[in-house]
Amino acid sequence: MSEEPPEDATLAVEVDPEAEGPAAFMQALRVQRNAAVGLAVGLAFTLAVFVFFVVIPGTTRSPLYYVGLAAVLALSVAGLVAFCLTLVRAVRLSRQL
Repeated sequence: MSEEPPEDATLAVEVDPEAEGPAAFMQALRVQRNAAVGLAVGLAFTLAVFVFFVVIPGTTRSPLYYVGLAAVLALSVAGLVAFCLTLVRAVRLSRQL
């Protein structure tokens, strides 16, 4: 009872014909798109955390500390989301082989 995916369920891999090696690999994994999505999610998450924990309760400390922490949080979340999206894409492509 092995179910095979239908013929139309294949993942489209758009790679520039002139790209070779690591460039073609990164295009197949959609690294640039994943990084953009990760950055958007990281910024949105950081903004929500900043508003919920700094702006709403009010703070007496310098906001520069919080801006620094927000930058670290945004980049960390962005990297994590980009990594997870790239990993999912790699697993899906490897299952087609």
